[in-house]
Amino acid sequence: MIDYDPHRWRELFQWKGTMVLAISRRAGLVLIAAAAIAIADHFWRPLAISAEVHALLGPALSLLLVFRTNASYDRFWEGRKLWGGIVNTSRNLARLVTVHLGSDAAMRKRALQLLAAFPYAAMNDLRGTRGIGPIEKELGEDDVRLCLQANHPPSWLMRELSAIFERAKRTGMLSDIVQMEIDTRIANHVDNIGACERIHKTPLPFAYVVHLRRALVLYCATLPFALLARFGWGAIPIAFLVATVLFGIEEIGVEIEDPFGTDDNDLPLEQICASIEKHVRSQMPAEEPAR
Repeated sequence: MIDYDPHRWRELFQWKGTMVLAISRRAGLVLIAAAAIAIADHFWRPLAISAEVHALLGPALSLLLVFRTNASYDRFWEGRKLWGGIVNTSRNLARLVTVHLGSDAAMRKRALQLLAAFPYAAMNDLRGTRGIGPIEKELGEDDVRLCLQANHPPSWLMRELSAIFERAKRTGMLSDIVQMEIDTRIANHVDNIGACERIHKTPLPFAYVVHLRRALVLYCATLPFALLARFGWGAIPIAFLVATVLFGIEEIGVEIEDPFGTDDNDLPLEQICASIEKHVRSQMPAEEPAR
């Protein structure tokens, strides 16, 4: 994700993170087609058509684009809220681990390691990869192997964390009420990543996306004909400008509808994971100096 100052306009001339490169081919084809149509109209025969049809189609196309971008932004913002929930739940679990497992340094450390690995496992699972981040160097080889071989690594980590609290309850470190509270927090973690997977694995309906794109192509491809009578050679840059705006709006929706990837406008999951890891590590017991 690109950090920027919303109060300054210097990003107006920035290319990175914008849709210009992504839509350049489509807009370029419209430019070429408009130039060819203008040349044919001038040197061969009149090709101008009435602009009324495009004037009627414009509002309908605008509504389709508005729905597309709104639906995509809803998914983007919901994803951010879910990762905000992962941050808060991680902090709460780290607090509970520190308070209730403080008398057993080894158990406390392992619980916090599992907790620090969770966001990395969740991020990689959403991206179709495997990994548990820097904490992988500290967990035992068996834990790392079992986690990465599991069908769902984030769930495996939370299951191991639940097992730690179950052992703590059996030894009298936790009461039933406290264990229930902790289990609720762990369930929140699993629910949050499950909701992220719902967003990731459910794109917008195919029929809607295809219909919008067909309407965009038809509108932009025929727009030069509607502009010739009034603007003449000016139809070329005007058609290009309109196509750039419309294709750009559609591409923004594509960019943000699945916010868990590595695109410039996706959520900064690496930063979020590092922030969680930093907080969790601050709760780990200090290493005793060697004697």
